[in-house]
Amino acid sequence: MTGGPRRPGLFLTFEGGDGAGKTTQAALLEEWLTDAGHRVVRTREPGGTEVGRLIRDIVLHHRGEVAPRAEALLYAADRAHHVETVVRPALERGDVVIQDRYLDSSVAYQGAGRVLGTEEVRQLSLWATGGLLPDLTVLLDLDPAVARRRLDADDKPFDRLEAERESFHVRVREEFLALAGAEPERFLVLDAARPPAELTATVRDRVAALLG
Repeated sequence: MTGGPRRPGLFLTFEGGDGAGKTTQAALLEEWLTDAGHRVVRTREPGGTEVGRLIRDIVLHHRGEVAPRAEALLYAADRAHHVETVVRPALERGDVVIQDRYLDSSVAYQGAGRVLGTEEVRQLSLWATGGLLPDLTVLLDLDPAVARRRLDADDKPFDRLEAERESFHVRVREEFLALAGAEPERFLVLDAARPPAELTATVRDRVAALLG
């Protein structure tokens, strides 16, 4: 189910492992919707607000250790502030919100990857956001080994989560797929190894149907 009564706007999120192509697809969707005359707010978690950028630096780039539970709470704090100050106001205005990562990432990365408990982390995020769920979540599914090769090719330093072992990323992928299986009406699962143009077309078709 999506989060409560029908809102004026549309809330779209992109999920998947690092290197799956979320940023590329989000940008292409934003361009298409803007060209069609829609007001679009494109954002991300963490880092979609000034507070969020400070939290992003801690959870992804801090050189020292961040305890797993503290990490989960920091993501929840970012999400609470982001939803209250950016996402809900945009939806109430009737805008289309396109977001790179949302609560499903916390369930997958902290709940499964960090083995903190998926239901506990999910409930934390639902409380932080007042129960807000996306109208559509696009899951770009990619084998972690393929994703690692993509990241290696980018020749950029890994953040704290990208640098985790393959077993961590396998747990994350499995949880993303489990989440999609539990909420098939909300998720659109795509093979991220497909050509980007094919992925773009499929996403557009699904979003066009939501827009009516």
